[in-house]
Parts: sequence; structure tokens; C-alpha cells
Amino acid sequence: MKQPNSTPTTDLMLRETASQTAGPYVHIGLALSIAGLPPRQEEIWNRMATPEADGQPIEVVGSVIDGNGDLVRDTFIEAWQADAHGEYQCDFDLEKPFNSFGRSATTVESGGEWSLTTVKPGIVNAANGKPMAPHINLAVFARGINMQLNTRMYFEDEAEANAACPILNAVESESRRRTLIARREESEDGKVRYRFDIRLRGEGETVFFDF
Repeated sequence: MKQPNSTPTTDLMLRETASQTAGPYVHIGLALSIAGLPPRQEEIWNRMATPEADGQPIEVVGSVIDGNGDLVRDTFIEAWQADAHGEYQCDFDLEKPFNSFGRSATTVESGGEWSLTTVKPGIVNAANGKPMAPHINLAVFARGINMQLNTRMYFEDEAEANAACPILNAVESESRRRTLIARREESEDGKVRYRFDIRLRGEGETVFFDF
């Protein structure tokens, strides 16, 4: 007869369940159309600004790349940014011209790219009074990532603001800082587009923040 508490701890440990991993389950609850489910009547998705919003309309596109250099086609992205005046809008309403929060995802159908339709954010004043360069905060979810990865996207045509940004320059290595800079492109319809590819591991790995 076994004595109390004689069972090895390893035998008592429960295995990881599906609810403890980010993907693909996150798509079922938060990216319904991509998961093949009917969308909700009011869905938070990748359109963060309408043509009526103040500021310069932009499109942001990018891919997520793993340590082998392959596209991760089931990533879920959440974005949080200030408006064109550097102010965050905390009350989400689909009727508003601009919302600070948005979501996107990479899929096979989209060529493995995620995208946002928004406006270029303004300079944000930090709590210490030092201005932060225009940026978009991004959280990355994917299968195999139990805690989201947090990063920031800055703009290559904001060199002066980038040089003074206390958060960007907290990254000491210049080559590592470059992983946070989005490249400006012109889309076929003449709109301003910024490309920001996220590398999860390996050479050129994107800087992730412990917020």
C-alpha cells in the first residue's frame, strides 16, 4: 500500500491542453472569417481608420518569418497606436473615424501577409516628458507561442524623431534597432504603404520588448 504523497510529482503533472496555446485557437475566437466562421455584427479587425479620420492615411503590411526563414501563415496580430495628434483613443467604437486598436492575421490566402488600414500616428509624449517617435505597438500570437511577443514598428521617414526616441534608443545596437523600422513603399493605387516584416528567431530577429 502506497503512503500518502508517495506518487512522483511528474506523474501528477497535467499535460498542456489546447486552451494553453495561442494558435490556431485564437483565430476561432478572434478572427472568425479566417477560421471559416460567420463574422460577428461588430467585429474588431484591421481597419483602424476611415477616410474621414484626421492625418495621413497609410497601409501597413508585413510577414512573420520563423527561424528557418519560412513564412508563419497562421499568426494573429494586435495593434495599438496613437492618432495623428499623438493621442490614444481608449473608447472603441466602429462608428468613429479612428480607433487606436486593431487586429489582423496572416493566412495562406493573403500570401502570408498581415495588413492594417490606419493613419500615421503622431509623436507621443511619454510619462517622463520625453517624446516618443511615431510608432505602432504590435502583439504577436501564434502556435508555439504561449505568451504574446510585444514589439514596436517605427517609420523610416521619421529619422529625426527616431533619433530622439527614448524607447527606440534603449536598444543599444544600431543593427538591432533597424529591425524595428518599417520601409516606406508606394502601392499600386498611389497610397502610402509601410512594410514591416517580423522575424521570430535567427539572423535579423526582431527586437521584442518585455512590457
